[in-house]
Amino acid sequence: MVTLCFDFGNTRKKVAVFHGPEMKEAVMLPDDSVATIQSLIDRFKPAKSILSSVIDHNPDIETLLAVHTKFHKLSHLTKVAFTTPVGKPETIGADRLALTAAAIHYYPTHNNLVIGMGSCITYNFINKYHEFVGGAISPGLEMRLKSLNYYTAKLPLVKADSNVPLMGYDTVTNILSGVVLGMAKEMDGFIAAYKEKYRNINVLLTGGDIVYLASHLKNRIFADPDLIFKGLYATSEVNNP
Repeated sequence: MVTLCFDFGNTRKKVAVFHGPEMKEAVMLPDDSVATIQSLIDRFKPAKSILSSVIDHNPDIETLLAVHTKFHKLSHLTKVAFTTPVGKPETIGADRLALTAAAIHYYPTHNNLVIGMGSCITYNFINKYHEFVGGAISPGLEMRLKSLNYYTAKLPLVKADSNVPLMGYDTVTNILSGVVLGMAKEMDGFIAAYKEKYRNINVLLTGGDIVYLASHLKNRIFADPDLIFKGLYATSEVNNP
């Protein structure tokens, strides 16, 4: 049985194709048009689908998916294996719900800190009692690089790189050192603070920018670029039985 798991972020739109519980491939989508989604339906012939979206996507695709599959849109009303004892649970992003679902599914007996690296970095803490109790949000890699170019007169727009010196020797390497290593120090600081407060804690890192950051982190982490898709699949199985 094929399940399509859609993740619409601020920067990219992707879909993962699951055959049963096994993820077979991920596809980057050019847009969220009806034609694009219909082509996926024709190609993979899915029985189920689930959508996580943090953007104002084309609403017609929800109707299309509902006609051709058992469709679920992730929201604060979704049935999940955790509680959200925060001030306004309806404001929790769909991407953070999916990451939380993945953490609970794979590490149900641990405290979990899930760091999602997209347009923004999200820090998501789920305790061993299966409560999503909050976290933090900060600018992501591309946002930091673009802001230095946008808000200054002469700083260039620099392409992300994992090969970063501690001490920059020109403008480009100064920016990369400040942004990439600055993000790594930020993450290490958050991880250390959570580990000081909680025991038996897993740190999960996910998102497309893992390749730039993982090697610069001091802490032991579990890096999985597909974690959000695995969380979406697990959520779909509960909401689309």
